[in-house]
Order: sequence, then C-alpha cells, then structure tokens
Amino acid sequence: MAAPICVARIGAAHGVRGAVKLWTFTEDPLAVQAYGPLTTKDGARQFELTSAREAKGHLVATLKGISTREEAERLNGIELYIAREKLPATDEDEYYHADLIGLAAVNAANEPLGRVIAIHNFGAGDIIEIAPPGGATLLLPFTNAVVPSVDITGGRVVIELPPEIEGDDPSSADA
Repeated sequence: MAAPICVARIGAAHGVRGAVKLWTFTEDPLAVQAYGPLTTKDGARQFELTSAREAKGHLVATLKGISTREEAERLNGIELYIAREKLPATDEDEYYHADLIGLAAVNAANEPLGRVIAIHNFGAGDIIEIAPPGGATLLLPFTNAVVPSVDITGGRVVIELPPEIEGDDPSSADA
C-alpha cells in the first residue's frame, strides 16, 4: 500500500469560533475539500472540512467538531494526509513530490550521488534533499537547472550540482 500523501498543514487559529489557517499543497487550494476526511500521517486522527475560503496564501477553514479558538490552537502544525489513490492521475511528464522519495540521485554522467529523502518548502521554493552514501545530506533548490531530469520509471533523478558544491571536498578543507 502506498504511503499517504500530505495535502495540507493546519496553521494558527483564525478568529474566535474555531477556524484555522490551512496551508494546502495542492495545485488548486480548495481541492482539499473534495478528498473527504483528512487524517494524520498515522491515521489516528481524522478531520472533516466543513467550510473553506481563500485568504492570502492559505485557506481559512472550519473543521467538524472544532468550535473554539482554544480547540483550534491545539491543532497548529498538524499535517493532513489522504490515501494516494484519492489523488488524480498525473500526466506522462508529471509526478507528485512523494513519487521522488527513495529514487536514486545521479549526476549528468550517471554517477551516484545518493538517494532523494525529502522535498521541503520553507517558503522560498522547493528544496530537494539528497542523502549521499556517506557524509552530510545535500539541500538543493528544486529548479530545472539543478534537477533537469526526473525518470520515475527508471528510478532516478538527475542532479546538476552547482559549481561551488561540485568541487567541494570537505576532507581537504584548510583548518
């Protein structure tokens, strides 16, 4: 069974009647309403959106059973998931970020760099995290220049390392 897909994160409380800010990770922010109940990653808690409206960069949503600001405040930071099969199919040249987790990361010469372990977004754009066989993980901007090719069926992503990283060898640094 495929791992659940994170489609939203609950933010701060909004107002005094239990509404929350909801940060969605879907192409259409309001699409989260169509997926039915949303769950925590472990499936222990379930949330049903009763209403949602667009705000600046997020939704303002109400959740079934949450009616006070205090209840809403306790939900801050909870990520909401759905089963993978509830998502629409992708086109041939499209993929979900979750599809990349575990793929081999190689350079343009097909030399191994490691494995994709996460895709992050801290607000300034997507970041791909690569875990090399040894050493610290690499956090790189997820752009067409850095990630020119994704081959889901081949199980790999091509990474073009920026020149300042390409030649780095931490073991040769002057102390």
